[in-house]
Amino acid sequence: MPKTTKCLDEIDTYMKDQTTNYQLPTTNSPRVAIVHDWLVGGGAERVVLELHRMYPDAPIYTSYATKEWRNKLDNKVITGYLQHWPFSKLRKFLPVLRARWFKSLKLDGYDLIISSKGNGEANYICRPEGTTHICYCHSPTQFYWRKYHGYIQEPGFGIFNPLVRIGLKILVKPLRAMDYAAAQKVDYFIANSTNIQSEIKKSYQRDSVVVHPPVDVDRFQLPSSSYHLPKTRKGFITVGRQVPYKRTDIIVRVCTELDIPLVVIGSGSEHDKLLKLAGSSVTFRTNANDKEVARAMASAEAFIFAADDDFGITPVEAMAAGTPVIAYRAGGALDYVIEDKTGLFFNEQSVESLKTAIKNFKPSDFDSKTIAKHAQKFKASSFRESLKSFIDKHV
Repeated sequence: MPKTTKCLDEIDTYMKDQTTNYQLPTTNSPRVAIVHDWLVGGGAERVVLELHRMYPDAPIYTSYATKEWRNKLDNKVITGYLQHWPFSKLRKFLPVLRARWFKSLKLDGYDLIISSKGNGEANYICRPEGTTHICYCHSPTQFYWRKYHGYIQEPGFGIFNPLVRIGLKILVKPLRAMDYAAAQKVDYFIANSTNIQSEIKKSYQRDSVVVHPPVDVDRFQLPSSSYHLPKTRKGFITVGRQVPYKRTDIIVRVCTELDIPLVVIGSGSEHDKLLKLAGSSVTFRTNANDKEVARAMASAEAFIFAADDDFGITPVEAMAAGTPVIAYRAGGALDYVIEDKTGLFFNEQSVESLKTAIKNFKPSDFDSKTIAKHAQKFKASSFRESLKSFIDKHV
């Protein structure tokens, strides 16, 4: 046995958390377990929250969870040794250990396992005989597949970027092989967009159906007078994690060069870089609460989205507030931006391409009520109904 494999086996044996054994719920069939990469916040976690609402007795297995998400999920969360120091601090660098932990889970006795898989290894679980495994896929692991070259150029790990580049170059082939093998053991794939449906086929050679993720559109509906909105919309807005692939830098550069108002809400590894790029027309808000975000979206002329994203929750939230979206023509945006009706596209992730789109944008061409009505297609109840219909058919 190779020394590395023997070492990993010893870690698994020594460190495995006893909480991976769970008392099966006594409710009627199907008996369900939910498995998710990690619970720290984002669109993928919202899917888990809706799954929890559908199956409140189901345990939620994950490699790491914040206290906030344990509370949101009514303490149904089950973790193992990766939750604890030093693994909790190094978890982003430990795909092999995460994979082995998910494989080690004892999931006998369940009728259905729903894994929620993005850039982690939740779908690596070993499906017991007689159990159906449905994987809701946010994306084939981006580091290995469609965004590998982008992560090599800009891993997004700050001072650890050189180490991450070396590690990814050395390990990408075996990690891809491991990821592909795990995908072949899934019974059914559900994609969060037509974009990801094509990526599942390309990366894993698996078919899938599309069920769009849940969006809390009610929070962003055309607001009442309590929001104290201005009579006319002014300027632009973008909201989200400030990480390299989101390309917020393009948005900041363009609005700075055109000297037009832009509100940037969020934080992340790119924040300091964005501050340096920004001119006086750009305003940053890192701690806006839910109501402030909704009000800012409903006050803007348009929401700008420059990412090639798996789906992209925030543009749909903006549309729920009646705000048109100016989006890069790629990824999940193709599923919800209807050109000249709910927004506009720009064709390249470049300053010049976005600048042209903004110059061509006319707020008077868009109707807020029409845009808000379109966003209702992505509400949480639609997600639950579509998923339940699929499960009833296949389990």
